[in-house]
Amino acid sequence: MRSNEVTLQQENGQPLDKESEVQDTPVPPAIPFYIECSEAAQAQLFNECEEQFAQLEMLQNEIILAEPDSDENPQEQSVNRLMAVAAELKQWQKRQPELLSTNPEVLLVVGAEELQKLNSQLELVLSCSQAKRDTLRETLKRDQKWLEKKKEVLRAGTEHVVKQRLENERLSEHSVLQDTKKKIQKMKDYQNRLMETLADVLAEHFPLPTQETNADKKEKNIPQELNENLISLNEVLELLMNTTLETPHDPYVSIDETFWPPYTEMLLRHGIAQRHPEDCFKIRLETFY
Repeated sequence: MRSNEVTLQQENGQPLDKESEVQDTPVPPAIPFYIECSEAAQAQLFNECEEQFAQLEMLQNEIILAEPDSDENPQEQSVNRLMAVAAELKQWQKRQPELLSTNPEVLLVVGAEELQKLNSQLELVLSCSQAKRDTLRETLKRDQKWLEKKKEVLRAGTEHVVKQRLENERLSEHSVLQDTKKKIQKMKDYQNRLMETLADVLAEHFPLPTQETNADKKEKNIPQELNENLISLNEVLELLMNTTLETPHDPYVSIDETFWPPYTEMLLRHGIAQRHPEDCFKIRLETFY
């Protein structure tokens, strides 16, 4: 009845529901083939079997008598045996199968046994098919879940790409320029803070010589003339850095009377500055990159 309903749905052009596609096929109940032959049929079958066995023994004796002598070459024996088997095979292929017995009662019993065997084999095939079908269902469920996850990832990625594209379209050259200016201003402010911090450190730990320090040196009989135009160590470093950035092709600065010699010597000894290879009155900031 179920197959008739499915056939009617297909003929009417109606789509089959999923339940009808995956519903288990009802297994027919096992048919008991308990059929016994009568005594007359059994006696007839035994007589026919005895006749067949007698004919088989006669053929076996003929085969034994027809075997060649043992003195024959084994290779020739193998060839002859092969030819005989091939000829027998051709005869069996041409021969039509014959029934062992023509008794309808015997044929009914034999047919019932064969049907029972076939039924058992079909039940085994059905159980294997159902197990395989269940495995395929589980695999299908896993694949569907994996596909849904991949679709969600693809959907999220597509939305992100569209959002980024719209955001890039909203950005204009003016906004990019303003952003760049802000970054440059931040870097300048950071540089100014660093320079102020450096100036405070240098002013505290490396001050310019004063009249008091000069008087102390005079007491120690060390002749020392104080130049009022001396520039601080911070100004010296700033001059060297600006020259390196503004004129990288000629970063040297000439040493004059405004440079206090002890500070200049300190910069040279500690690897902060280096002299010109041809002019000892010129120095430049050491390359730190």
